[in-house]
Amino acid sequence: MSVIFNTKVIKLGNMASTFIAEKMVILFQENAPDELADYCVLHTGHKLVDTVQVGDILVFAGIEYKIVYVGDQVQKNLGDLGHITLRFNNNCEGENLEGSLYLEDKDVATINIGDEISIIRK
Repeated sequence: MSVIFNTKVIKLGNMASTFIAEKMVILFQENAPDELADYCVLHTGHKLVDTVQVGDILVFAGIEYKIVYVGDQVQKNLGDLGHITLRFNNNCEGENLEGSLYLEDKDVATINIGDEISIIRK
């Protein structure tokens, strides 16, 4: 198993739960612009060491989610800004939003400050 990405949650924006209810999580590193921070799960210490691929696993709150589709800008945005949208819908509608990482359709685990978020390859 290798770790492709790892970070730690430091703050939940006031409106982040609205998106979580819609099976979406917006990640942004701790220096998110003020106009976006309220909607995001903010994190620190993010480290991206390889290319995120279909079949990799996103892990947080002890739950594993298989990656089913990687938007064209995920790699750049995750590496540069720590900013992507996680969509827990198995990409059933065939979307191709460039900054989105599509995951299997499972309930979104409760995210807490201090949680680690990782992408692993088995």
